[in-house]
Amino acid sequence: MAMNAFRFAGDMLHLLSIVLLLLKLRRSKNCVGISCRMQEMYLLVFCSRYVDLLYHFISVYNTAMKLFFIASTAYTVYLIRFKPPISQTYDRRADSFPYEKYLIPPCILLSLVTAEDWSVSEILWAFSIWLECVAILPQLILLQQLREVENLTGNYVAALGAYRFLYILNWVYRYFAESPPYVNYVGWIAGVIQTALYVDFFYYYALSKWYGQKLVLPVHAEV
Repeated sequence: MAMNAFRFAGDMLHLLSIVLLLLKLRRSKNCVGISCRMQEMYLLVFCSRYVDLLYHFISVYNTAMKLFFIASTAYTVYLIRFKPPISQTYDRRADSFPYEKYLIPPCILLSLVTAEDWSVSEILWAFSIWLECVAILPQLILLQQLREVENLTGNYVAALGAYRFLYILNWVYRYFAESPPYVNYVGWIAGVIQTALYVDFFYYYALSKWYGQKLVLPVHAEV
């Protein structure tokens, strides 16, 4: 993937989102408002997408980013699931969206249908793209149940959504700047779906920042 300002900014926002999450966990010593099930989905996304680490080197930057995303997400899951006192604040009943039942099977099917070829790497890449586009759902559902969103948690989710929006701008830029034009229909469709899922959250997040108030999601908000 060619580097440009939009992609680099997206990468930095993605890094920032993870730093904000780890900062929230380490500072507060609790994981209230954080969906471990979303983190598990992202770990599956990264492990599926970055299997090329085993056989293909692109650059030091690329390798470092991939390793960081895998390691930091695995560490986050460990903190929430197993590391006291953080793990003692994890509400398994609230964070119970069954992604294994409702999200993974359709993503597997879509990956088989949309992969460029039936090689393992291409199927895993397509699977990771489709899974990432819906990985935010457990987090949004959990926040909707809680309604009141902590500042660091809100900033984390906002940065996570903004990074994907910048990747859409990256794709638009590459389409017009590269010859032949960059085309990736699977990534485009999944990216638009993923960004659209954040719209409701972004609306209330922006209102809370504009008025300097705590982020509170209304009962009728849809996720």
